Amino acid sequence: MYEKIASNQRKSALIVLGALIFTGGLGYLFGLLIGGGSFRTAVVGLVVALLFSAGLSYWSYAHGDQLVLRTSRATLVTHEQEPRLHNVVEGLAIAAGLPKPAVYVVPEKAPNAFATGRDAEHSSIAVTQGLLDTMNRVELEGVIGHEMSHVRDRDILLGTIVATLVGAVVLIAEFMLRWFFWGGMFGGRGGDREGGGEGFAILAAVGLIVALVTPFFAQIIKLAMSRRREYLADVEGVKLTRYPPGLASALRKIAGDPTPMRVANNATAHLWLNQPSRIHGEENHWFENLFSTHPPIQDRIRILEEM
Repeated sequence: MYEKIASNQRKSALIVLGALIFTGGLGYLFGLLIGGGSFRTAVVGLVVALLFSAGLSYWSYAHGDQLVLRTSRATLVTHEQEPRLHNVVEGLAIAAGLPKPAVYVVPEKAPNAFATGRDAEHSSIAVTQGLLDTMNRVELEGVIGHEMSHVRDRDILLGTIVATLVGAVVLIAEFMLRWFFWGGMFGGRGGDREGGGEGFAILAAVGLIVALVTPFFAQIIKLAMSRRREYLADVEGVKLTRYPPGLASALRKIAGDPTPMRVANNATAHLWLNQPSRIHGEENHWFENLFSTHPPIQDRIRILEEM
């Protein structure tokens, strides 16, 4: 168990580092193109790209949780309204050594859950009504333990950083494409730049290719991080409950439920316990898994059963 946790943490750190290098590298290349090969302009592009990412990350850090809750139509519930849910959340918060998160219920029939918040002191756990209706206590504890691990590991912050870096990369790539087609390569000014000619044409061609393929690779970085953190939350969640079959049984029920979710979208899909768009009861093709926000649920169940 501890070996798997350490492995996941190392791989997550590498993904974040890769996302940062990717963002800075794209800004550097864009600056190089705008400046006609000027090193100074390239460095400015790198700094601007990283500052832009930092600004977006801060806004998401400060306001992202409330936006997610509103988007999901989650409603804050009291202990009197949902005593079983509150008791489970409170017990696992004590086990994790964390403040009790705010508790929300999403009016959805599909069983699912997510955690959000910028830190443990400002965290929330939301479950769907379908989850409350279908799970017994040990299964509910397994689900809440998983979400509590996301809170303890600050996965929301980590996910925000990666998602924001990916968003910044896509925006920079969009700027590059617009520059190519309106003011750069096809604007009639490329040949007048310092260091123009064949060298600049090669640089521009490389930049165009990078701008076209960047959104694809940026999305892969985001999805790889999301999948890695789901494995880690499963393993750490059962450390809190001391009962792997609870979460395994909950995932099995979720996998077999055919009810579609109405409130989930591409922007919030990675937050949920299980990918809302996944085809239940079927094994997805490897190409579908490549673009999935979550690892295959059968793999998650198998790992829990091995524990």
